[in-house]
Amino acid sequence: MPNPGKRTVQVPSETGFPPGSVLGFLADRSQLDFEVQFYQQVLAKRPHFAEVLRVQAGNLTTKGQLQDGLAVDKLLVAARPSDPTAHYNLACRYALLKQPDLAFGSLERAIELGYRDFRFMEEDRDLDSIRKDPRFRALVKEYRRRA
Repeated sequence: MPNPGKRTVQVPSETGFPPGSVLGFLADRSQLDFEVQFYQQVLAKRPHFAEVLRVQAGNLTTKGQLQDGLAVDKLLVAARPSDPTAHYNLACRYALLKQPDLAFGSLERAIELGYRDFRFMEEDRDLDSIRKDPRFRALVKEYRRRA
């Protein structure tokens, strides 16, 4: 039978915070999970905040949520249609999703807008699925020649 005069003491979690506390909740989450939720709240209030869109797309992709990352990349391209890095990142997302035609279209657009880091492009793991496609070498060769 419980003793009404006795107080219940909550044992701290591994992080040292009481279970159910806000600090305990935050301490038990990964930095990535925290950022995804935080940026989601920022975007709910400012949906065209380009820098937040860029980070959120990357975070979602890192978590393996490729379709969600793709949706955010599309929002970023719509918000900043002349940003070559936004188009490059969109190309990467398409490549990760094994959509080569869309990846090449976005990659070509990124280059047309001024993306010139061909060395990085040739090593970027996100583009692995299209790198052996003859269109990749032709694209890089053509634009290096123009540069």
